[in-house]
Amino acid sequence: MIDQLTTSPAFGILITIFAYQIGLKIKNKTNHILANPLLIAVGLIIVFLLVLKIPYTAYKIGGDGIHFFLGPLTVVLGLMLYRQRLVIKAHFLSLVIGITCGVLTSFFSIFILGKIMGLDDSLLISLLPKSITTPMALSLTEILEGIPVITVVTVTITGTSGALLAPLVLKLLPHFNPIAVGVGIGTSAHAVGTSKALEIGETEGALSSAAIGLAGLITVLIVPPLYALLNHLID
Repeated sequence: MIDQLTTSPAFGILITIFAYQIGLKIKNKTNHILANPLLIAVGLIIVFLLVLKIPYTAYKIGGDGIHFFLGPLTVVLGLMLYRQRLVIKAHFLSLVIGITCGVLTSFFSIFILGKIMGLDDSLLISLLPKSITTPMALSLTEILEGIPVITVVTVTITGTSGALLAPLVLKLLPHFNPIAVGVGIGTSAHAVGTSKALEIGETEGALSSAAIGLAGLITVLIVPPLYALLNHLID
């Protein structure tokens, strides 16, 4: 009976939703900077599986069901860009330059460090989309023949750390332009960071939302040819 329950797709889905709801309740109750719902949910799921000795493969059956909806979510980014079209139009050049610089900084830091550390190409490729939202990151990883699991982990870590560090950075440097703050958070920490940007301010949240789609689009357009070019020059 238990085996049938844990191997059902509903098991992984329900556990994920339940864990995230607990994370939200802890976040709302404590309002602590470290009380990130996503991070709490991941920790609770890991503990739950270990304590009850449930194999990850059983949980992954339901996890794949959630993963299925990541594709359609990519389309939602287009809606996000449409809703912020006036803001994007007003600051288009600044947005494109700022986001492109962020994308290139992320790319070169990973590429250079990966080559110095002698990382395998498939592992290096899997790390490259770490700063864009999960649906687009997974699509890019699959195109470049990377490892999707590694990409999911790095995207989660990047978004969570961005959400945690953003308020600390703003306390140390409080005079940043709200537009720059929003673009910086959205470009480097995608949707998880944007949830924190929305808490910081309306302008920051709006620009961070816009930056998610633009950063993903720019990354998908320039990373594959840039990676192929640099690999060719090195070889």
